[in-house]
Amino acid sequence: MKKIHLLLILILLSFSCHDENPIIKFQKELISNEITGSNIAAVFQDDSLVYKHVMNSGKMGDMDITDETIFPIWSMSKPITTVAMMILKEQELVDFQDPVHKYIPSFENLKCKGPQGVYPCNNTMRVVDLLTHRSGYTYYNEDGEYKFLNGQLSGMAKYSTSYRFNNLDDFAVAVSNQPLEFEPGSMYIYGINQAILGKVIESATGVSFYEYLKKNIFDKLGMNNTKFYLTKQERLKVQPLFVNFVANTPPWNPTDLNLKGFTRLLDEMSYDKDNRAHFGGEGLVSTFPDYMKFCNMLVNDGIYNGERVLSKESIEIMTSKYTEGYPNKNEPFLFPDQIGTYLGFTFYVIEDSEIEGTNSSIGTYGWSGYHNTHFWINPEKKRYGLFMSRSREFNFDIGKDFRIAVNSVY
Repeated sequence: MKKIHLLLILILLSFSCHDENPIIKFQKELISNEITGSNIAAVFQDDSLVYKHVMNSGKMGDMDITDETIFPIWSMSKPITTVAMMILKEQELVDFQDPVHKYIPSFENLKCKGPQGVYPCNNTMRVVDLLTHRSGYTYYNEDGEYKFLNGQLSGMAKYSTSYRFNNLDDFAVAVSNQPLEFEPGSMYIYGINQAILGKVIESATGVSFYEYLKKNIFDKLGMNNTKFYLTKQERLKVQPLFVNFVANTPPWNPTDLNLKGFTRLLDEMSYDKDNRAHFGGEGLVSTFPDYMKFCNMLVNDGIYNGERVLSKESIEIMTSKYTEGYPNKNEPFLFPDQIGTYLGFTFYVIEDSEIEGTNSSIGTYGWSGYHNTHFWINPEKKRYGLFMSRSREFNFDIGKDFRIAVNSVY
């Protein structure tokens, strides 16, 4: 009997060794398939951290990830700015139906594009139009000055150590001089809206955007490494960018981006401490532990370490439906990758789990960053997932595959 029992134990041990955790497998395959370099993932559920694992590539030019590793989080800045706007509303310092020109006067007489050319907009741009990406401003405009403006914001070009804007005032004026793609409020197009909201916050409060974030979010959550600038010492902790094969294909100029592998030569903002052009849509850097704290606050209905940072009602408002999901004949600029979801204040929110395809609960919401940082919150399961790497091209499937792996385990 003892021999049989011992044999059973050996068989079970052998099985467990070969039955690899799907999340670890997911992380490994991102590296072996040359989609990312080193990466890190965590899952939190029911007030406990149930999974956290670093998968280092060990490749030349890469850097092992630690809790001190700094990531440019790009569009994962947007949820932070959205939370800041919700707090501003709770403080009764803004109404989302207010015209934007109440806070930024240069936005009073905006121009729109039409079939016959540029004309004075009929609709007044409201704060809610910025929150929902229904303002008419985009990252993808191809017209002269605006293209340069968006290239600097969106990472569509190499960044230099010099920076075009030194503050949000100059940025807002430059933006307001450019025509909108369509009438404000009429349809969705992903764009520079949260960068504009930074100036709304400054005007409403009389303090800098970063100061407001620090006081109302970062200090309360202990997010001490989340900011718009880097010291010389901190720059050494920034994860190198892994450029995969896709980045070397058209429309990229092969003489401009003739590389594959790890680099520190492109796709960075200046992160200059003296610069005050703090872009709320793309400008923050953070660490994995810092962003975990932000996710922890959201999954606990706005409470962190016993302190309320944001009301549950505010979370419900920012994850409510403002734009019908893909496919939608009235919304030509939606992302096909986000099928099965609708859009709130930036966030995608799953409304059809079968079509969405990751076996996630209805109501799961999240967002991602340009260099493949991804997070999602599952309120029903009291669960969140966070993934960080630094790679391009951006890939929606990383976030979805992460959810699939997690949902197969927990």
